[in-house]
Amino acid sequence: MIAAALGLRITEIFERLGQERFRTEESAILAGLDPAEKVIIVTGGGAILRPENATRLHELGTVICLSANMSTLLGRLGRRSDRPLLQTADPAATIAELLRTRAPLYEAAADITIDTTGLSHDQVAQSIEESIAKLA
Repeated sequence: MIAAALGLRITEIFERLGQERFRTEESAILAGLDPAEKVIIVTGGGAILRPENATRLHELGTVICLSANMSTLLGRLGRRSDRPLLQTADPAATIAELLRTRAPLYEAAADITIDTTGLSHDQVAQSIEESIAKLA
């Protein structure tokens, strides 16, 4: 939605407009979502850097944090070249640092945390469904 709103790919937004503009657009889009609408919102890992985003996500519904061990994250993220924050000399160290600083925010924001290490997409979906059912 951010890319569509700005007419640029995510990497271009970061390159041309910077991370702060991306985060501002991210917050604006979250603010504009209708809580009555039943949707799944997939945010990037930095969405919770702004406290108002975590608050807004809770207003919109159940917040689920998907986690994985470092090896799994490296495998998943290493296949993608569209992650601006990982375009560094040492992506593994960058991921470790991002996790170190963000983990407390993820924990505080999440209603449910699911470790996706070793799980297929279908298994993750099933885990989400089962976890939400337990909340009901």
